[in-house]
Amino acid sequence: MSDSPQYHSGCALMISNFYRRYSRPLLILLMVSFPYLYWKAHSERSNNNVETWLPEETQVRQNYEQFKQDFGIEEVVLLGLRTGSADEALVEALAARFESLDGVRECLTASRVTERMQELGVEKSEAERRVTGLLRSDQGHLTGLVMLMSQEGAAQRGKTVREIRETLDYCLLERPEIALTGSPVLVTELDRLGAPESTTKFFGISLIICLLLLKYAIGHWKLCFSLLGVTVWTICCTKAMVLICGGEMNFIMGALSIMVMIFTLTIAIHVVDYYTEARDAGAADPLRVAIRESIKPTLLSTLTTLIGLLSLNVSNILPVRQFAYAAALGAVIATIVGLGVTPALISMWPDRTSSKDRKLVDFGRWGDWVSLRRFRLLGGALLLVVGAGFGLMRLAPHINPVDFLPEGNPVAADLRTVDEQLTSIGSVEAVVDFGLTDRPFVDRMLEVKRIQEKIDAHPVVRHSFSAASMFPDQLPDGPLAAARLFDRASRLSGTNNYIAQDERLWRISVRVSSGWKANEAYDALKTLLADEPVTLTGVSPLIADAQEEIFTSYWKSLTVALTTITLVMILSLRSLTAGLIAMTPNVVPIWLVFGGVGFMGMPVDIGMMMTGSIALGISVDHTFHFLVKYQEEYRAGASTTDASRAALLHTGKPLVESTIISSCAMLALCLSSFVPTARFGWLMASLMMISVIGELILLPALLSLRPARRQARNSGDDAPAPGLRAGTRFEPAHHAADAPHAAGRESHTPRRPLV
Repeated sequence: MSDSPQYHSGCALMISNFYRRYSRPLLILLMVSFPYLYWKAHSERSNNNVETWLPEETQVRQNYEQFKQDFGIEEVVLLGLRTGSADEALVEALAARFESLDGVRECLTASRVTERMQELGVEKSEAERRVTGLLRSDQGHLTGLVMLMSQEGAAQRGKTVREIRETLDYCLLERPEIALTGSPVLVTELDRLGAPESTTKFFGISLIICLLLLKYAIGHWKLCFSLLGVTVWTICCTKAMVLICGGEMNFIMGALSIMVMIFTLTIAIHVVDYYTEARDAGAADPLRVAIRESIKPTLLSTLTTLIGLLSLNVSNILPVRQFAYAAALGAVIATIVGLGVTPALISMWPDRTSSKDRKLVDFGRWGDWVSLRRFRLLGGALLLVVGAGFGLMRLAPHINPVDFLPEGNPVAADLRTVDEQLTSIGSVEAVVDFGLTDRPFVDRMLEVKRIQEKIDAHPVVRHSFSAASMFPDQLPDGPLAAARLFDRASRLSGTNNYIAQDERLWRISVRVSSGWKANEAYDALKTLLADEPVTLTGVSPLIADAQEEIFTSYWKSLTVALTTITLVMILSLRSLTAGLIAMTPNVVPIWLVFGGVGFMGMPVDIGMMMTGSIALGISVDHTFHFLVKYQEEYRAGASTTDASRAALLHTGKPLVESTIISSCAMLALCLSSFVPTARFGWLMASLMMISVIGELILLPALLSLRPARRQARNSGDDAPAPGLRAGTRFEPAHHAADAPHAAGRESHTPRRPLV
């Protein structure tokens, strides 16, 4: 009963009457609430710390958290100074100035560390050798100054980095004489690039592009501005709700505004085009027709979009999961606004929507062309799919926060300078655990030194440092002299950072050689130290684990989305065959695009891994709109070719318009200074544009392969397509009980009006 045409028609009529009465108050409510939502949306917090990428329950994250508890927060800023412009006195003066900052706990310089080593009996030449590759350049180009951040400095990372830069400006030191890098500097730059102020440029360009395309599609400035205004309201509402629910912004969230814009405008364009078609056909209540024809495919497409987004929750990468929840919330709000507010705008300007004469393509002729060439088109598509399969096998993951920075970024340039000329930023912390044994200090130190020498011999290692590095190779023979030496060492700063839990844990800080990826270095050291009582941790293992997680999550999320959406498609169409046919034009574009990515040798990063599932969920939107019309026409008596043609005539224009607007909005993300956002934008735009080819070519071509009704062959294959009939289902071709009636309709039933 609830699925009958009379029920849907009655509901649509009731909704239509509601908009005639309350459109203006509804729009006023949106305008009144906008200032608060805008303020709340722009009070967002940002967190781009690499440590938070993996959830706390993962072993790698637990190891790192335990490491911070044992040895303290290891937030380090590294300053490299040109040797010719920085003598020892200047370096020490700078260190003193930095130590006066609240965010800096201690500064380490080459001269300070070598002096402490000499106090413990290390020869000067040997001490200088040990700090070379860490605080002094191998080739003498740079001198290093390490700033260890205090707990307050780590909590207010951005403020501390800003104060360090202000100190350098005060001392008249600037690039290229200096190079400032380190994890706090990198994260602060990521926060800046991901801040709302940085996204304003490409978001503003997206709005302008969408406005111009809407003007072409609709032709009425007031309605175009109003649709865009409602879209901005939806974006602000989504961001405000994310923050109210306790969420936070990160670099991936830069694409959230564009995603919500696409969700909202896609629905709005379909409603407007359906209204225009009904109005131009002379319907008595075109708004009722538009609402009736929009509700079912829109709700089904929203469901599949949610499935595509929420499938990303199989990933353990926290920013990805946060984006999934935020975008899913945005999809729900966009559906409510698109279906709920667009009719109110139409009620304000009922005669100012686009005309049916404003055509991009003659979709009737296009449908005939596809039907005539269906075998060649499907054969060509099959060849492309086979070729793209070889590209898919070449896909590989890669993640490096430095690669997130745009080309020419000064922070990236400083990091490369320090990495090439002083020491590598990538590090692995090897924690030696002696357990609850009562081994003397000397034995422990000698064991650490043995493991450190083993580590140094591996080509992945550029430099290593531990508490054992502070002591001479030849220790005093007498126990009294050795005791005095160790007592002196315990009072010197520098060694306490490398020993914890009453000498149970000893830390070896390993600097990775240039050219080694984080996962390669981590795996090499893990293999090397497999038989040692060592736990590997640090930022590099976190990145390595995240890199593997990204690739695994890509396939898992895509599989979950594909399986679930296919099931929804089969259930909604009540046919296994129809569901599989409907999914084909949605899967092929993803296959082709990522096959091309593999052939180009582009690695899958944190932004690209999300696109497959999201694009699948969005592209099914057009499939539902097409098939709802197709099944109505087919059940009303049309042949499969005529039903496809009618569906193209009905849905082709909004399909192409919404895809062009959505793709252009996505391409605007390419203007972002944040590389993952830019990659996400062009890849999503590519997927959406190619998905149109799937909907306009593959789906009609596949449907045209459907066998004709037996009765239809007896009474002629060229029967005219009947008109719209709501509430019908896509069912198998042969229905014995309905066959006589279907045959009669195909032969004699004229095309009925729209309502």
